[in-house]
Amino acid sequence: MERPEPRQVTAEEASLPGIQKAALVTHVRRTYYSDQGRPVETADVIVPAAHCEIVYEIPVDRQPAPSAASQSPSAAKSASPSPRAGSTR
Repeated sequence: MERPEPRQVTAEEASLPGIQKAALVTHVRRTYYSDQGRPVETADVIVPAAHCEIVYEIPVDRQPAPSAASQSPSAAKSASPSPRAGSTR
């Protein structure tokens, strides 16, 4: 799990190289969990907003549509996705 939060730097962070006083940062609190649900890694990451862009890519698992044989013709037609122009990202 990652929780990004935009904010201004603290006085302690402003003393670090590359971070200026009153700079905007994104504070990312991150915890990774094992398959059993136990936390196995945690981190607090400070990213200067002027230096970086944070990008998340979240995969979406699409469930297969029910078979057309189990639907009426009008229901099967409305269940199919409509074509889209351009990128899906």
